[in-house]
Amino acid sequence: MKQKSDKVGRNDPCPCGSGLKYKRCCIGRDSAPRESLENRYEREYQIHLKKGPDIEGLRKAGKLVIETLDLAASIVKPGLKTEAINTLVHDFTIQNHAIPAPLNYRGFPKSVCVSVNDVICHGIPGDYRLADGDIVNIDVTSILDGYYADASKTFFVGSPGPQARKIVQVAKQSLKEGMAMVKPGNRVGDIGHAIQRYAESKGCSVVRDFVGHGIGREFHEHPQVPHFGKKGQGIELVPGMVFTIEPMINLGDLSLRILKDKWTAVTRDGSLSAQFEQTLLVTENGHESLTPYDL
Repeated sequence: MKQKSDKVGRNDPCPCGSGLKYKRCCIGRDSAPRESLENRYEREYQIHLKKGPDIEGLRKAGKLVIETLDLAASIVKPGLKTEAINTLVHDFTIQNHAIPAPLNYRGFPKSVCVSVNDVICHGIPGDYRLADGDIVNIDVTSILDGYYADASKTFFVGSPGPQARKIVQVAKQSLKEGMAMVKPGNRVGDIGHAIQRYAESKGCSVVRDFVGHGIGREFHEHPQVPHFGKKGQGIELVPGMVFTIEPMINLGDLSLRILKDKWTAVTRDGSLSAQFEQTLLVTENGHESLTPYDL
């Protein structure tokens, strides 16, 4: 017996109820306007997909961030006060007609985060003098013409020991593993899964309390980008998304505590912690780093 077809023929009454034949009414027309990807991501996830002028503005901000990081790296040495790094970053940022984003952000008192040894993140520059064998993360965020860009590196001070070499290498490769997952069709969970799998395979742990984040006209936008997770889960990556990946990797346990200054996060077991961060744009074919440096 021939099965009845649900397909509407050209000469059938139009399903819209107009009384006209389908060929004289809605044929070739969608039953409802298709929502653009840009509008859907804004509505569902509060993610603002970036286009030409935004991307160019972010590139310029990213270029300044990397120039600032390189300048800061050039003065790192035993005996240097971390406050000197803050002064250099602040002055260089202002000289380039930009604003240091951390300064006064939710009460943060300095223009850059400087995190030494067991400090996971949000270290406040001050009177501490870098010592031979230390590791120091410098995290720079600049606002240029209204656009934010964010990047960090962990540097050796003098001659590093084997533990320092290990945690810095694992943190650096963790960022590389996460970046390799950034392409259309993958999901946010793929990034975290790749980082977690690699770091834990090296006997290290991934901090859960701090994550990557969207960035653009605001310091912290959607989405959040955890550095742990499961493959295939989370928001799908699409062209125009801009976010940071900034895995914080501990040599020991992942637990942390916040110091009395309400900013400085340190490893609970006193183990070393390292971090690398870049700001990334999802492109049609993969990704572009807006704060590029070699890994």
